Amino acid sequence: MTLLEQIRQKAASNKKTIVLPEGTEERTVKAVETIIKDQLANVILLGDPSEISAVAKKVGSNIDGATIMDPRKSELYNECVEQFFEMRKSKGMTLDKAQALMSDPLYFGSMLVHKGVADGQVAGARNTTGDVLRPALQIIRTAPGMTSVSGAFIMIVPDCEFGDNGLFIFADCAVTPNPSAEQLAEFAFQSSQTAKAVAGIENPVIGMMSFSTKGSASHEFVDKVVKATEIAKQRWPELALDGEFQADAALVPKVGASKAPGSAAAGKANILIFPDLDAGNIGYKLTQRLAKAEAIGPILQGMNKPVNDLSRGCSVEDVVNVVAITAVKAQ
Repeated sequence: MTLLEQIRQKAASNKKTIVLPEGTEERTVKAVETIIKDQLANVILLGDPSEISAVAKKVGSNIDGATIMDPRKSELYNECVEQFFEMRKSKGMTLDKAQALMSDPLYFGSMLVHKGVADGQVAGARNTTGDVLRPALQIIRTAPGMTSVSGAFIMIVPDCEFGDNGLFIFADCAVTPNPSAEQLAEFAFQSSQTAKAVAGIENPVIGMMSFSTKGSASHEFVDKVVKATEIAKQRWPELALDGEFQADAALVPKVGASKAPGSAAAGKANILIFPDLDAGNIGYKLTQRLAKAEAIGPILQGMNKPVNDLSRGCSVEDVVNVVAITAVKAQ
């Protein structure tokens, strides 16, 4: 059974409710049939019911079993407007603006998650990452103790003896361009949770990545990773984590033992925390293309409740898989 099959099986074992704000987006509507048929989640589609039905008919998707909500006509609309206004009035929110924003399915969907009507949200087939994240950060917010969010990829590398038999978590590959040391430490903790809850990695081992290993180079970029490692160890002493590491020292046991003797993580890392978004994004795409790895994600980490962002180039299968991942994170 592949990892994605395991994730789908886990989603079906404890069904959660996932809201899909892009209710008239064709790939999303087509995906709903599989989500319902395979019992991966209960689905709430947002939008005008007649428009959603027309799209379903056009793409030949049976969406019987999905709940369809038009934000403005929902019995929850006024309650959501009032709640959003109260949440944001100290930041200049007016009632009129709250009404306008809560008519936007991305804002309404985030409020459904905040209120517990839905357990998670998936969007981004039509909207940009910024458009998806903005209402989520305003309404659902970051998890307790977290100040930032990150985007992780589960990397499945064929014929690879490193990591967890070729299974890795790479982060941050999608969200924060130049994270601080404090943010990198948070990304390490977030990724350990994703490793266990979604990827099934029982013993996460985290390498904090750099162009230096244990002081082999001196630079402010290295100092940031050293500081991040110290912060992570102090905040979450239970984590198997160390750094700063070059990639070979993090992954290859012989090199790790030589460059970082005595380290509990050197040569054993299955989670790689990159120093910035340049490194993370380039790293996952190089691994995907050159090593023919499967890249599952990005999985948004650090939110109070699960929200995930699709690529605008996503396939129907991608939508199904991200809904399953979101449902598993909600369990």
